[in-house]
Amino acid sequence: METKTYNIAVIGGDGIGPEVCGAAKQVLQRIAEKDGRIAFSFTDFPWSCTWYKETGRMMPEDGLDILKRFDAILLGAVGRPDVPDHVSLHGLLLAIRQGFDQYVNLRPVKLLKGAPCPLKDVRREDIDMIFVRENSEGEYAGKGILEADRAEQVGVFTRRGCERIIRYAFELARRENRRRVTSISKGNALNFSMVFWDRIFAEVAKDYPDIEANSLLVDAASMFMVRDPGRFDVVVCSNLFGDILTDLGAAIAGGMGMSAGANIDPERRFPSMFEPVHGSAPDIMGREMANPMATVWAASQMLDHLGRPDLGKRVLDAIEAVLEEGVWRTPDLGGSAKTSDVTRAILEKL
Repeated sequence: METKTYNIAVIGGDGIGPEVCGAAKQVLQRIAEKDGRIAFSFTDFPWSCTWYKETGRMMPEDGLDILKRFDAILLGAVGRPDVPDHVSLHGLLLAIRQGFDQYVNLRPVKLLKGAPCPLKDVRREDIDMIFVRENSEGEYAGKGILEADRAEQVGVFTRRGCERIIRYAFELARRENRRRVTSISKGNALNFSMVFWDRIFAEVAKDYPDIEANSLLVDAASMFMVRDPGRFDVVVCSNLFGDILTDLGAAIAGGMGMSAGANIDPERRFPSMFEPVHGSAPDIMGREMANPMATVWAASQMLDHLGRPDLGKRVLDAIEAVLEEGVWRTPDLGGSAKTSDVTRAILEKL
């Protein structure tokens, strides 16, 4: 039986990023060993805020050309207090997302068995939604004017950009037998960009009569995610709204240490990138306090994208088994286990 080797670029980044990436690499190696039909070759890159302080750039000028030859990218976290966030974000993360046209940002908001939830009287199965966030333009297009006494931030919404992400959401719902797609908007206040978005959502929805299509204002959606999370299934939204609402989603589904994200080029012209949603947490760097589960979940998403959803499910099942057992929990989940303890527990479940 021939073994397929996948070449993975690893950008550990800052703070706890290298630690949680290390855990995900171990899990990917273990699942590959157990399966026997795939293997992973990892190449680590030092691109980070530390690299920026030394070179003046978050990654080399030819960074995208270097990354093009890989099958996927695993990213840890980016940011540290002495580097402005807009520098680190646009210099690395957004540069890769936009440079590789990873226009789909998939963030599952799912309450796993054993994961804590701050909401009262909510069934676990009520928190099971997939956010499909537009990832290439919108409010994060990076266009505008910054002067001493004036700033203008320009959101860019194109028909191509809106239609392809909305259509992806409906196709995802159909593929995964989900019954509802909810669009998040603010058309009452953003009377150009969101009215345009709403119009395209209504047009695309007509092509999917088998899927229930709803639209909610972002403020109402925030309230309903807390009061009635079961109403959400597949959620499609712009770059900014998706960023904010998925942090709220993380809070109701176990915390930021449990939240993963995939930056996908569905046409597979370029490598896709997988990452935890949490930040670099420099206050706990090197203290073995970081929860690796979000990054391991991102590795599960990577397996899905590489055509092995069966292995992706096994990894997610292992995370859930560790949570349900309740023995190995990092401090963010109310325990005292170390990062390496949790990683070892997941490996044992595999």
